[in-house]
Amino acid sequence: MPKDKIKILLVEDDSFLLSMYATKFEMENFKVIMAEDGEKAIRLALKEIPNIILLDIILPEINGLEVLRQLKANSITAEIPVILLTNVSQKDKIEQSLKMGAEDYLIKAHFMPSEVVDKIKKVLNK
Repeated sequence: MPKDKIKILLVEDDSFLLSMYATKFEMENFKVIMAEDGEKAIRLALKEIPNIILLDIILPEINGLEVLRQLKANSITAEIPVILLTNVSQKDKIEQSLKMGAEDYLIKAHFMPSEVVDKIKKVLNK
């Protein structure tokens, strides 16, 4: 019997990056759900209950840190690992997100998509 696909919620407002990461994760046999803004991310997280969430910080509607706060405050989504993937590199934002419950914080410019996939797999194998 085939193993169920790992469901990932990608939250990114840049359509090019969203498409690129979606393609990469689909090639790695993930089931990809996509949101372009914070409100949709919260709705989809509650509806789909993904195995993991890859979240940008700078988003329309609700920013990524507020999305993270709401996800961690809700018993339905609190245990879903969230990895921030963003270009925001201020130390205070990194520390804040980790204190809020993010599993990891990746700066887009420092990681190739294949490295992001590897990070996701490591978090899921914990």
